[in-house]
Amino acid sequence: MASIQKSGLAYPNKFGLILVRALEEVMGRNGLNAILNLGGLSHYIEHPLPDNLEKGFDFAEVAAINLALEDMYGPRGGRGLSLRVGRAIFADGLRNFGALAGVGDLAFKVLPLQAKLRIGLPAVAKIFSQISDQHSTVEEKDNEFIYTIHKCSECTGRKGEEKPICFIAAGILQESLKWVSGGNEFRVNESRCIATGDSVCEYVIQKEPLS
Repeated sequence: MASIQKSGLAYPNKFGLILVRALEEVMGRNGLNAILNLGGLSHYIEHPLPDNLEKGFDFAEVAAINLALEDMYGPRGGRGLSLRVGRAIFADGLRNFGALAGVGDLAFKVLPLQAKLRIGLPAVAKIFSQISDQHSTVEEKDNEFIYTIHKCSECTGRKGEEKPICFIAAGILQESLKWVSGGNEFRVNESRCIATGDSVCEYVIQKEPLS
């Protein structure tokens, strides 16, 4: 498999560790090993990433995992698994990060739904912008939120794709919205993707939850 060149942009090691654990949770140990081998990341099988906030997990490694999921399971199967992995990343690790610390508090829980979203989504963006080289922003429209990733890891080194390919991030957003809202599911669609030639990866999030 062609390797994706290192980007020089990185997440903290802890995020890589959470991602690998999420893969194992969704796919089992053998599935995880197969994906890491296919993505050229087999060294993480024997030597897990350190549990720290040092930026040592290159964006290209996320792109390699994304590509390996597609290659092994096809675009459709890979998409479904990526969404599940993204959800597991948030459920198992990301929600414990600083910017989201107050979201579980009683004062937050009694807020109206839209107020929760207004606070929670920027908090998720802030985590990535603060601890990694992934710069994310949130814009509110009448009926939706636009979540924009200005430097995306999932499509690092990918060009000429016909459709958006960044579904791990969509899964992270779905699960974060579920947690922030107290159990609601929301529609999250990637409307623009750097891999298809856009300047950013952009997600449209409907304000009204799915029934």
